[in-house]
Amino acid sequence: MSDLMVAEFAVRQLHGRYLDAVWRKDFAAFGDCFAEDAEWRIGGRILRGRAEIVGNLERLMPNFQRVLMTFRTPLVHIENGAVTSRTYVTEQNAFLDGRPGNSIGIYFERFVSHADQLRFKWRLFQLHYLGKMDISTRLFDNPDFGPPPGMPPLDAPTYDHSGLSTEKKTIKLDPAPSGVPVAPTPPCQT
Repeated sequence: MSDLMVAEFAVRQLHGRYLDAVWRKDFAAFGDCFAEDAEWRIGGRILRGRAEIVGNLERLMPNFQRVLMTFRTPLVHIENGAVTSRTYVTEQNAFLDGRPGNSIGIYFERFVSHADQLRFKWRLFQLHYLGKMDISTRLFDNPDFGPPPGMPPLDAPTYDHSGLSTEKKTIKLDPAPSGVPVAPTPPCQT
């Protein structure tokens, strides 16, 4: 078995543990998916350390009845022993306020090995869509990092397209008028 196959299996197992913890709202199991000194760039926030990452999930989950995540095939790359991946993900979010909550995004990830399993060391989540399942509203603009194994820089910006990080109560999900270009998202302020 090749190193790439072993790495892909380990990434898939980590994604499985992660989505199981999110579905069950198991904050301890969720935290165990991250290195102690992990960094997660998501929704306009830069979260540093396992405790802050878990605290963010504890802050967000009261907005949801459940979240079901589906990870696509991770595009895994190994260079100088370091494992990275790019994974497309969809979510079916059961928001308590009843709004549509189907999302499409991309995770860019760097991993560390601990106790014979991978943990997230660095993650960037790009939200590309949030709305009805039929994708009837416009997609969000995000930077493109080229084809795999292209990865964002460690200081890549993160954007709050959903409104959850800025504590907005609702988000506008109206479709973009036909033929109107979507303006680029401004950099986040950290």
